[in-house]
Amino acid sequence: MDTTKLIQDYARDGFISSVKLFSAAEAAVHRGELERAEALLGPLHYQSKIHTILRSPYELATHPQLIDIVEKILGPDILLYNAVYIIKEPNTPNFVSWHQDLTYWGFSDDDDQVSAWIALSQATGESGCMQMIPGSHKRGMNKQVLTDDPNNVLYLGQTIVDVCDDDSILCPLNPGEASLHHGWTVHSSTANKSKDRRIGLNIQYIRTSMYQQNSQSDSALLIRGSDSFGHFEPDALPPNEIPPDAKERLAQQSQKIGQITTKQSRI
Repeated sequence: MDTTKLIQDYARDGFISSVKLFSAAEAAVHRGELERAEALLGPLHYQSKIHTILRSPYELATHPQLIDIVEKILGPDILLYNAVYIIKEPNTPNFVSWHQDLTYWGFSDDDDQVSAWIALSQATGESGCMQMIPGSHKRGMNKQVLTDDPNNVLYLGQTIVDVCDDDSILCPLNPGEASLHHGWTVHSSTANKSKDRRIGLNIQYIRTSMYQQNSQSDSALLIRGSDSFGHFEPDALPPNEIPPDAKERLAQQSQKIGQITTKQSRI
């Protein structure tokens, strides 16, 4: 893997894609762990900080090869802020509208964050893989409107309405591959029209210098380097087995993240 070229592409386009982290067989093992947890806990789509409850997403979010790339972008001191499964069931209308992540996370700095998306099933144009607008991260925040479409996966349905789809690039991923994108990169994904689930783990990494502006209390997990700032309370490491209070903890964490993101300090 040519890390230097990846970082150059990221700086130019605001994203990189098709970064192979592990085999399809390993991806199938992690998918099996997710579906075993779903059998016990119910749907895990968009449950915040899932890496503090389950070992599999924690292992994915801290994959050494992935963190090596993140370090090239953010530097040596890295916090894992959040990890969520984003799951589109087969032949369902759920989609993600054109948006930028940094508009609703409440973070203090624009270039101190990077998101990763790891595929646990095939992500194609048919199944609704992500699509990005190259170079859009260099233009700062776009005007976004709030919508109430029930099929929009985003919390508030925030949408950039003047995007030209012809300017976008599809980012298909095989199981075990990842993409990374900047918080200002304009991106979206369409509905899953395939016969299989489209399963991805979405992860946010931040520099330790970052702080939260939408809440007096927020948490993250130091995964590389050191934290001399202490702006975030430490998240718990996941236990080896699913804890008996997993549902309650997930509900609390999702509620807290929801309160932060719905404050909407930038829209």
